[in-house]
Amino acid sequence: MPTRARPAGSQSSAGHLLWLVRTGRARTRAELQGYTGLSRSTVTQRIDALRAAGYLRAAGVEGSTGGRPAELLELDTGHGVVLVADLGANHARAAVVDLNGRLLAEEHEPIKIGVGPEAVLAWVDAAFSRLLDTAGWQPVQVRGIGVGVPGPADFEAGLVAQPPIMPGWDRYPIAERLRDTWKRPVYVDNDANLMALGEQTTHYPDCPSLVLVKVATGIGAGVVVDGHVYRGIDGGAGDIGHIRLHDHPQARCQCGLYGCLAAVASGLAIAQRLTAGGTPTSSGAQLVERIRSGHAEAVHLARTAGKLVGEVLATVVCLLNPGVLIIAGDLADLHFVAGVREVLYQSALPRATRRLEVTTSRLGARAAVTGAHAMVIEQVYAPEVVDAALAAGPS
Repeated sequence: MPTRARPAGSQSSAGHLLWLVRTGRARTRAELQGYTGLSRSTVTQRIDALRAAGYLRAAGVEGSTGGRPAELLELDTGHGVVLVADLGANHARAAVVDLNGRLLAEEHEPIKIGVGPEAVLAWVDAAFSRLLDTAGWQPVQVRGIGVGVPGPADFEAGLVAQPPIMPGWDRYPIAERLRDTWKRPVYVDNDANLMALGEQTTHYPDCPSLVLVKVATGIGAGVVVDGHVYRGIDGGAGDIGHIRLHDHPQARCQCGLYGCLAAVASGLAIAQRLTAGGTPTSSGAQLVERIRSGHAEAVHLARTAGKLVGEVLATVVCLLNPGVLIIAGDLADLHFVAGVREVLYQSALPRATRRLEVTTSRLGARAAVTGAHAMVIEQVYAPEVVDAALAAGPS
């Protein structure tokens, strides 16, 4: 059974019953009675209300072992869709996803985050409109919007604060801007957080502590504990790319400081070193091509970068004692990951790594999209939100 903590609020409301169904904890009226202790009539009354409002639907019947087979319940995907945008340093991805996480339509554009919020979000708006049309849904049927950004996000405010690789975005009201256009709830989080949530939700639901490290233009980490993203006091948790390395004092980081991990071990840093050494490398894709083709210097630099990241992760692993450590992003390559493993297992306490699985992303380029969907679903279908909507009646 998934380890995600129970939501706050009443453990017997209609919204809580919906939570039990959509998280797979209960799929029949009898199972809902068992979880909540409610009477059969009360469960039936609340299930009827959820079905009438479009939240739940029948999903066939349970295999019978004698007697009347039990009706199975599931989240009604006809209730709406979710819009998600994954914004990277050099790309943007937009998608329409149904309530169960099935991708309905998707677009990808090589747009640089540095062109600023107005240009990027104008593309997002246009892409959402095209994708809804392609998927056959209307804007009024959108239940929520999730956005991943390559910088430290203030989740409550829906914006980024002092992002090193997002010029022009500092304190820009991303969520407010999209809410004004779409009239729907909007949630913004760091892309590594969403990638971690996507992997945990899809492939490691039973893991109580998971860390994902994204190594691309920069370096960042997402931490999921008991099914929830750990963001820290103001969204800065997981910003390991700006941990200082004492033996690299001359490496200037995009944040303006010297000696940051990202300044010596990110994809951008490796590409710059290759270029300076006479092998022009202008993008992450080109860097990956050189590594995979066996370019000696590229392979050496990737493995060395992996070792440096492994040094930092040894501390992270000792602190958090995760069950799964995922390496993701452009550099989630054999040579880089080998470097991480080599130093991590040498430097971390054996007890901290005894049950640790070190692996690469299983969702790949769609990890942040998957996580953004999960983030929106957890917010807009939270028990207290559903209960408030039922109390308000049809809108």
